[in-house]
Amino acid sequence: MRLDRVDERIIAILGGDARTSFADIGAAVGLSASAVKRRLDRLVESGAVRGFTVVLEPSAIGWTTEAYIELYCRARTSPAEIRSGLARYAEVTSACTITGEADALVHVRARDTHHLEETIERICAEPFVVRTKSTLVLSRLVEQPMLAGAADQSSGSSTGASSS
Repeated sequence: MRLDRVDERIIAILGGDARTSFADIGAAVGLSASAVKRRLDRLVESGAVRGFTVVLEPSAIGWTTEAYIELYCRARTSPAEIRSGLARYAEVTSACTITGEADALVHVRARDTHHLEETIERICAEPFVVRTKSTLVLSRLVEQPMLAGAADQSSGSSTGASSS
């Protein structure tokens, strides 16, 4: 399904706050609440929108340590095998196959460095893993939903910043 600018703006608004009412979204995009609901239903039905979720602040549960782990896998390890092996770890927040020397990049959150070390050791023990290379995150600089600036583009702003 191809998204138009109104779809992108609706998604951007919901990405900022999934609890925004259809009426408020409609006011922002120039549609009625019922038209917004129909569009959103269509986006969900088509698979363009896969769901709505709570965004948890990791520090609220004490998981303040994060790292990226490069996985170097044995020859002919399939993405499905990597996915299956990593899906068992609550600490793994995302993983993807990548180009370059490493085969996959894994984002991990943990309570502290000891918990992180244990998690890395468990991942290293997976039969498809040959070695890993880890990078500890010091601070998060940018974290935004997809199409974050789309809601502001109707006013001609390409940066999403407003001036007063």
